[in-house]
Amino acid sequence: MTKPRFGKRSCFAVMMAMALAAPSASAQQAEPAPKPGKLMNAGDVLSGELTAMKARGKKGKRIASYQVTSEPRRLPPPNGLCNLETGPETFQLVTSSDAQAAQLKNFIGKAISIKVDEVACAQDAGQMSEAVVTKWSVVTKQ
Repeated sequence: MTKPRFGKRSCFAVMMAMALAAPSASAQQAEPAPKPGKLMNAGDVLSGELTAMKARGKKGKRIASYQVTSEPRRLPPPNGLCNLETGPETFQLVTSSDAQAAQLKNFIGKAISIKVDEVACAQDAGQMSEAVVTKWSVVTKQ
Protein backbone atom coordinates (compact mmCIF):
# COMPACT_ATOMS: atom_id res chain seq x y z
CA MET A 1 0.00 0.00 0.00
CA THR A 2 0.95 3.62 -0.25
CA LYS A 3 1.66 6.05 2.52
CA PRO A 4 -1.03 8.60 3.41
CA ARG A 5 0.93 11.58 2.06
CA PHE A 6 1.94 9.93 -1.24
CA GLY A 7 -0.46 12.03 -3.35
CA LYS A 8 0.71 15.31 -1.81
CA ARG A 9 4.36 14.43 -2.32
CA SER A 10 3.94 13.39 -5.94
CA CYS A 11 1.87 16.50 -6.71
CA PHE A 12 4.59 18.67 -5.13
CA ALA A 13 7.30 16.93 -7.20
CA VAL A 14 5.35 17.49 -10.45
CA MET A 15 4.78 21.17 -9.63
CA MET A 16 8.49 21.69 -8.86
CA ALA A 17 9.53 20.02 -12.11
CA MET A 18 7.16 22.25 -14.09
CA ALA A 19 8.36 25.39 -12.27
CA LEU A 20 12.00 24.60 -13.00
CA ALA A 21 11.44 23.59 -16.63
CA ALA A 22 9.30 26.59 -17.66
CA PRO A 23 11.94 29.36 -17.31
CA SER A 24 14.61 27.38 -19.15
CA ALA A 25 12.25 26.64 -22.05
CA SER A 26 11.30 30.31 -22.43
CA ALA A 27 14.95 31.40 -22.14
CA GLN A 28 15.95 29.12 -24.98
CA GLN A 29 13.30 30.60 -27.26
CA ALA A 30 14.16 34.21 -26.38
CA GLU A 31 17.84 34.01 -27.39
CA PRO A 32 18.58 35.03 -30.98
CA ALA A 33 20.65 32.74 -33.15
CA PRO A 34 24.39 33.46 -32.78
CA LYS A 35 26.01 35.21 -35.70
CA PRO A 36 29.10 33.70 -37.30
CA GLY A 37 32.36 35.51 -36.65
CA LYS A 38 34.17 37.51 -39.29
CA LEU A 39 36.17 35.69 -41.95
CA MET A 40 39.85 34.99 -41.26
CA ASN A 41 42.17 34.89 -44.26
CA ALA A 42 45.87 34.05 -44.54
CA GLY A 43 47.89 36.95 -43.18
CA ASP A 44 45.22 38.13 -40.73
CA VAL A 45 46.09 38.82 -37.10
CA LEU A 46 44.52 36.69 -34.35
CA SER A 47 44.53 38.20 -30.86
CA GLY A 48 43.66 36.58 -27.57
CA GLU A 49 44.94 35.00 -24.37
CA LEU A 50 47.65 32.35 -24.71
CA THR A 51 47.49 29.22 -22.56
CA ALA A 52 49.80 26.23 -22.35
CA MET A 53 48.34 22.74 -22.67
CA LYS A 54 49.79 19.39 -21.70
CA ALA A 55 49.97 17.09 -24.69
CA ARG A 56 51.71 13.90 -25.66
CA GLY A 57 53.08 12.96 -29.06
CA LYS A 58 52.68 9.68 -30.89
CA LYS A 59 55.26 7.80 -28.84
CA GLY A 60 54.15 9.21 -25.48
CA LYS A 61 56.74 11.98 -25.52
CA ARG A 62 55.62 15.31 -24.06
CA ILE A 63 55.36 18.09 -26.61
CA ALA A 64 54.83 21.81 -26.16
CA SER A 65 51.29 22.76 -27.08
CA TYR A 66 49.74 26.21 -26.89
CA GLN A 67 46.23 27.57 -27.37
CA VAL A 68 44.86 31.04 -28.14
CA THR A 69 41.31 31.87 -27.04
CA SER A 70 39.79 34.60 -29.17
CA GLU A 71 36.48 35.80 -30.58
CA PRO A 72 34.72 33.42 -33.01
CA ARG A 73 36.22 33.49 -36.50
CA ARG A 74 35.13 31.79 -39.70
CA LEU A 75 37.84 29.94 -41.54
CA PRO A 76 38.38 30.23 -45.29
CA PRO A 77 36.84 27.52 -47.51
CA PRO A 78 36.85 24.52 -47.52
CA ASN A 79 36.96 24.59 -43.68
CA GLY A 80 34.11 27.07 -43.17
CA LEU A 81 32.69 27.06 -39.65
CA CYS A 82 34.26 23.76 -38.46
CA ASN A 83 30.79 22.31 -37.77
CA LEU A 84 30.08 25.08 -35.24
CA GLU A 85 27.38 27.74 -35.31
CA THR A 86 29.71 30.72 -34.92
CA GLY A 87 33.10 29.37 -35.95
CA PRO A 88 36.03 28.36 -33.75
CA GLU A 89 37.03 30.35 -30.65
CA THR A 90 40.03 28.26 -29.58
CA PHE A 91 43.06 27.93 -31.84
CA GLN A 92 45.89 25.49 -31.16
CA LEU A 93 49.34 26.73 -32.15
CA VAL A 94 51.57 24.04 -33.60
CA THR A 95 55.24 24.70 -32.91
CA SER A 96 57.66 23.50 -35.56
CA SER A 97 60.86 24.22 -33.62
CA ASP A 98 62.17 24.74 -30.11
CA ALA A 99 62.70 28.41 -30.95
CA GLN A 100 58.97 28.92 -31.56
CA ALA A 101 58.12 27.14 -28.29
CA ALA A 102 60.61 29.32 -26.39
CA GLN A 103 59.13 32.42 -28.02
CA LEU A 104 55.63 31.52 -26.77
CA LYS A 105 56.71 30.69 -23.19
CA ASN A 106 57.07 34.41 -22.43
CA PHE A 107 53.42 35.09 -23.34
CA ILE A 108 51.64 32.32 -21.35
CA GLY A 109 48.63 33.79 -19.54
CA LYS A 110 48.94 37.10 -21.39
CA ALA A 111 47.34 38.66 -24.45
CA ILE A 112 49.14 37.86 -27.69
CA SER A 113 48.74 38.73 -31.37
CA ILE A 114 49.63 36.19 -34.01
CA LYS A 115 49.80 36.54 -37.78
CA VAL A 116 48.09 33.42 -39.17
CA ASP A 117 49.48 31.95 -42.39
CA GLU A 118 47.83 28.52 -42.36
CA VAL A 119 44.78 27.35 -40.36
CA ALA A 120 42.44 24.36 -40.50
CA CYS A 121 39.69 22.72 -38.45
CA ALA A 122 40.72 20.23 -35.79
CA GLN A 123 40.51 16.70 -37.18
CA ASP A 124 41.93 14.37 -34.52
CA ALA A 125 39.86 13.23 -31.58
CA GLY A 126 42.61 14.12 -29.09
CA GLN A 127 42.79 17.80 -30.02
CA MET A 128 41.34 20.15 -27.42
CA SER A 129 41.07 23.16 -29.72
CA GLU A 130 38.46 23.80 -32.39
CA ALA A 131 41.02 24.90 -35.01
CA VAL A 132 44.72 24.31 -35.58
CA VAL A 133 47.16 27.00 -36.74
CA THR A 134 50.13 25.29 -38.40
CA LYS A 135 52.03 28.30 -39.77
CA TRP A 136 52.14 31.49 -37.74
CA SER A 137 54.39 34.27 -36.42
CA VAL A 138 54.15 36.50 -33.36
CA VAL A 139 53.24 40.13 -34.04
CA THR A 140 55.07 42.57 -31.78
CA LYS A 141 53.66 45.94 -30.78
CA GLN A 142 55.59 48.85 -32.21
